Formats: sequence, C-alpha cells, structure tokens
Amino acid sequence: MNQKSIVLIAVALLLVLFGAGALMYDTQKAEEKTQLVSANSAALIKFHSPRMGNPKAKVTLVEFMDPACETCSMFHPFVKTLLKKYDGKVNLVVRYAPFHPGSDKTVKMLEAARKQGMGVFWDVLELMYDTQEGWASHHNPQPEKLWEYLAYYKFDVARMKKDMTDPAFEKIIAMDLADAKALGVRQTPSYFVNGKPLPSFGSKQLEALLANEVAAQYK
Repeated sequence: MNQKSIVLIAVALLLVLFGAGALMYDTQKAEEKTQLVSANSAALIKFHSPRMGNPKAKVTLVEFMDPACETCSMFHPFVKTLLKKYDGKVNLVVRYAPFHPGSDKTVKMLEAARKQGMGVFWDVLELMYDTQEGWASHHNPQPEKLWEYLAYYKFDVARMKKDMTDPAFEKIIAMDLADAKALGVRQTPSYFVNGKPLPSFGSKQLEALLANEVAAQYK
C-alpha cells in the first residue's frame, strides 16, 4: 500500500469519526434541551399568551418570536400553512422574545392592538412582518416608522399610542423573557410542539415534529 492510499484511508477514517462525533454531540444537545424543557414545562404557556387555532386542539405549537426578527417573518407564512394543513388539530401560542434592541416597543404595539380585538392583533403582526424591511432592516429596528404604516392602513393609531403605555405590558415582556431564558431560548423563532423542542432548527424539522405529534394524538 503506497503512502497516498494510507493518507486517503486516514482522511476517510477521520471524516467518519468526525461525523459520528458530531451526531453524538447533536443527540446529546437535543436530549439536554428536552430535559430542560421538561423541567420548566410551566414556562411554555402563560394566561396572557396570544393564540390562534382551535383552543381544544390536542397539539399545541408554542412559538417564541420577535417582530423585528427576519427569520420570524420568513417562517410566519409557513406556520400559517401548517395550521391550515392541520385545521382544528393544532393551536398556536405566541410568546414574546424581543431580543433586538428597541423591539420591545413593537411588542407593546401588538398588545395595544390586541385591546381592539384579536383580529386587529393578527392584522398588525402581519403588517409588521410585511413591512419589516422598511422599519427593521439590517438588524436595526426603528419602531417609530411603524406608525406611518399603521396610519396608512387605517389602524387606530391614536388609541394604540395611548394603550401601549399600559404598565402591564412591561410585566408581560419581562415574564416572556424570563420564560424564554428558563427554556433555553436564545434565538427567534424557537418552537415547541406539545412541550417538545425542535431537535435542530429548520422548516423540515418543524413540519416533521408537528406531523408526528398530530399523528400520535389523532390516531
């Protein structure tokens, strides 16, 4: 066996060992994440959490989100597609994780909108995502720009500005951030399906976990 063949075999073995190590590491991380969530299950849902879907559904999808998060905006249509696909079988629960500087103001806007009804809440969230490039591009949220969009689409801006000063909103944000920390949420969006975290982030992983849970709960 020549030296070149020996080197190639050695490289191949290293790649196999690296792959096995990476898989073991990912598996260990997933198990640690699951144990953390299990130990802090009470942190998943709170009484104030906005919901969409069937409240009596056997499957609950919890999403920690930030209105200024580009990935949240990208995933939002996909999540709605999943809700439609499993109509009546899945309930979406939204939790706030305003990690971007200043995005806590957008959460207060959403909560102020909710005082006008859940329909207004979801419409304002849709608008935030649809116009995100105009007020939160390059990870630099400028919530004040949202008032222009809200006024253009005939939302009651005066009432929202008044309602968003409610001190209860600060408590809601603090509670959601504390729960996010307890559950190991460090990025948005983060998803949990019936208390189970995604083994790794991605649309395929989310769809697979949701499909498996729906199949298990609706035999």
